[in-house]
Amino acid sequence: MEISNYDRNAAFEYARRWAFKRNPKFYDFSAIGGDCTNFASQCIYAGAGVMNFTPVFGWFYKSANDRTPSWTGVEYLYNFLVGNEGEGPFAEEAPLDKLEVGDIVQLGTGAGDFYHSPVVVRVERGRIYVAAHSYDAFNKPLSSYSFAKARGIHILGVRGG
Repeated sequence: MEISNYDRNAAFEYARRWAFKRNPKFYDFSAIGGDCTNFASQCIYAGAGVMNFTPVFGWFYKSANDRTPSWTGVEYLYNFLVGNEGEGPFAEEAPLDKLEVGDIVQLGTGAGDFYHSPVVVRVERGRIYVAAHSYDAFNKPLSSYSFAKARGIHILGVRGG
């Protein structure tokens, strides 16, 4: 299966365009648990251009009722990206200082329950700035969030397409 580069600029441009509004092609999950991972998946898709249509364990969105848990669930997105050996984007868990534009930071509790998936839109002098939905943000310093744990998801590339 062919491997291509992840288009970090396309992910950034998508985040910039849609951080404070909603793309009508995707349901807004803000009122039913949060839209952060849905937004992160949209940004990743903008940079990857390939979904993985494997039922249950893939990563795709056709409609609010026809999508995988990984499209909108924090832990499921992590599990898909770091475990994906099939079509679509694939990633590794990485220290925050190794993240680049278009990567994902997941924020969690001290117990390790991760609950938020902002998208990296800038890294400057060791500081990370993110975009997110639910509490809409663009170019927000990661340091302004309150969290006990953070893990980076560095996207390595895209298979197929």
